[in-house]
Amino acid sequence: MVDFDIQIPTTFDPFAEAGEFGGTGTKEYVHIRTQQRNGKKSLTTVQGLRHDLSYEKILKSLKKDFCCNGNVVKDKELGKIIQLQGDQRKNVSHFLVNAGIVKKDQIKIHGF
Repeated sequence: MVDFDIQIPTTFDPFAEAGEFGGTGTKEYVHIRTQQRNGKKSLTTVQGLRHDLSYEKILKSLKKDFCCNGNVVKDKELGKIIQLQGDQRKNVSHFLVNAGIVKKDQIKIHGF
């Protein structure tokens, strides 16, 4: 008798390694949106920041730098959201990158 080195194929899971890297969608984005209120008035929302950050301190710095008012809203599904008066999308994205809070490729700017 001749012995052959035969390997019996086992089940292969192509997504098994994804669990090591945090699962699918490992890149968490910070979404910066603008919402139209009435007339020319608009509202900028920042969503998706890490939970360990102090939202109140970030909001205080944003309000002081951009001379606008704002608040932190708690949502059941989305978590904490920072709201600012006016269209501050570009200002907020530059602030978050310069402060080292998020990287530039983690920011998604939405709106018209």
